[in-house]
Amino acid sequence: MYLPEQFHETRPDVLQQLIAEFPFATLVNVGPDGLPVANHLPFYLDPETGSLRAHMARANPLCQQLQDGQPVLLVFQGGDSYISPSWYPSKEEAHRQVPTWNYRVVHVRGRVQLREDQRFLLGVLARLTRQQEATQAKPWKMKDAEHDFLFDQLKEIVGIEVFVDSITGKFKLGQNKEDRDRLGAADGLETRGEHAMAQHMREAGRK
Repeated sequence: MYLPEQFHETRPDVLQQLIAEFPFATLVNVGPDGLPVANHLPFYLDPETGSLRAHMARANPLCQQLQDGQPVLLVFQGGDSYISPSWYPSKEEAHRQVPTWNYRVVHVRGRVQLREDQRFLLGVLARLTRQQEATQAKPWKMKDAEHDFLFDQLKEIVGIEVFVDSITGKFKLGQNKEDRDRLGAADGLETRGEHAMAQHMREAGRK
């Protein structure tokens, strides 16, 4: 990944927060034909082991492609926004600004292990369910499903655990611009209702 120093985000808590807020990752591995293969799965970061955990359908060809210890790349994308040069105050002075795209992304490189033990699978499902159902008025719980039905479903999935080798964050939020231009672009995003990215850009100058 192309990573200019001003966009390099290294704070572990910030990187982990992005993963928690945007758990739906792209998993990239090398397929049997030597070409890259991409799959899309929700992961969560286990606080005890530091590993990333997920599950996939047993019918997914990835189950046969992955071998324990194989390196993989996980990409977590934390939102993106088009930036118009019209939002930069300096544009009116020199007319030397062009459009760009701002975004936040975390790349995780690690080694994969497939897990089929029932305890692991139940733990993955329970954790993901609690996270995603937390905002529901009447959260669904695993115990709401019939016991036999639930355990039949477990037979149709395989767990994935990724042991992390490195985590790299790229937060391109206008840090290469004058403060007035960065903040002007943030105001422009606000007018389009992109409040989250606008706030991230405002905070980008406070590292």
